Amino acid sequence: MARPTTIHVCSTCAQREPRWMGQCPGCGEWNTMVEERSAPVATAAGGGSRLRGSGGARPAAVTRLKDVDTSRAPRLKTGIGEVDRVLGGGLVAGSLVLLGGSPGIGKSTLTGMALGNLAAAGRDVLYVSGEESAQQIRLRHERLLTPSCAALDVPVLAETDLGTVLATIEAEKPDVVVIDSVQTLHAAELSGAPGSVGQVREVAARIMQVAKPSGTAVLLVGHVTKEGSLAGPRVLEHLVDCVLQFEGERERMYRTLRALKNRFGSTNEAGVFEMMSGGLVEVLDASARFVSEATRKPGSVVLAAMEGSRPLLVEVQALVSPSELVPPRRVVNGIDRNRLALVLAVLGRHAGVGVGTADVFVNVVGGVRVDEPGADLAIALAVASAQRGVALGSADGKLPAACFGEVGLTGELRTVAHADRRMDEARKFGLATVVSPARTPTLRAALKSVLAPGAAAGSGPDRTGETRRA
Repeated sequence: MARPTTIHVCSTCAQREPRWMGQCPGCGEWNTMVEERSAPVATAAGGGSRLRGSGGARPAAVTRLKDVDTSRAPRLKTGIGEVDRVLGGGLVAGSLVLLGGSPGIGKSTLTGMALGNLAAAGRDVLYVSGEESAQQIRLRHERLLTPSCAALDVPVLAETDLGTVLATIEAEKPDVVVIDSVQTLHAAELSGAPGSVGQVREVAARIMQVAKPSGTAVLLVGHVTKEGSLAGPRVLEHLVDCVLQFEGERERMYRTLRALKNRFGSTNEAGVFEMMSGGLVEVLDASARFVSEATRKPGSVVLAAMEGSRPLLVEVQALVSPSELVPPRRVVNGIDRNRLALVLAVLGRHAGVGVGTADVFVNVVGGVRVDEPGADLAIALAVASAQRGVALGSADGKLPAACFGEVGLTGELRTVAHADRRMDEARKFGLATVVSPARTPTLRAALKSVLAPGAAAGSGPDRTGETRRA
């Protein structure tokens, strides 16, 4: 059988060339030529002319939306409540789920636990690994043994050839397949190295062609780049039905699972896990963990954030220190650095808290990342508390202060979504002092409400040597 020919297509201008070139002759961009399989050219039955338009295909019957059967197939429960909730109730038969995360974050552990629970529930599963041998997989799965997890009953295939993997899936007909990772599989029709743009796109497309008709749910484990985004072409994210991001730091205990795309559920959900010696453990009440560990010292404040549809209390810490560098350092962990710059500018202009000559460090404790605007007020209060050396909290100093709100460029506080649920979560843990836009309409008023009277905004020089605005 003749080997199918390949072409190289520019990812910028779609210029097609028979061989690879460093520079695209169409647009002049460098390193944009991607290898793809060339589609066979259809010819007319009576001669060699190319077919146009439909190419002789027969029209298909159309259906009105009101006549479409909306009965939903049962979901495949992974046995991990946080994962099922993020997926929208479990895996959908025939769906493709892309799970991304940094190396060592726990992707293989999470998928191994899910397959073990599915196997214990009587489902047919298959674990395909292109990075580890069967012996290495067993050593990792041995520590995942729990009364409800049959980790060692999971069939394993250590293979990188795409054809072999697809043939095995068609023969075994499993309900759920995990491919760890999609960047390691290699299609023999393409000459590119595994993990290249053309290879990843071809591998995902052919897996989809096998999974959709058979109803097999596929979990594709993917790598991430240095910037934290999913590696490979963006078309891979468009091809799959669900994109999950596993976040956290390997040195920290907590991990967060978010849905960046979900055709069968909401993208507002998030799951929290804790890495233990026996695998990942669901953190059902993460707020209790973070509130109990709050320091209640200057520079510390509790943020009433929203993780999807549930509130979450996390501690935000700040440190303000005189600097000898020009410009001073701005170091953040768990929040957007540009958001910190905006909050510091508003603090200096409208609240009289100047930190222009000081280093500012802001950290969200526990390795949690907060991307919502409601964290602005927590950043501002933590920085002001650290700069003044005054702790924020209740009158007796036993409980920390909680807050939420978006900071406007003119110094006002703007409301954020689910304010009532945030307040209820704070009261649940006894945090009576809650600063919100409904109670304090401006940032200056918020500072005065939680700082001691002698350290209120506009009462003298601060620790950086600058004079605060009256």
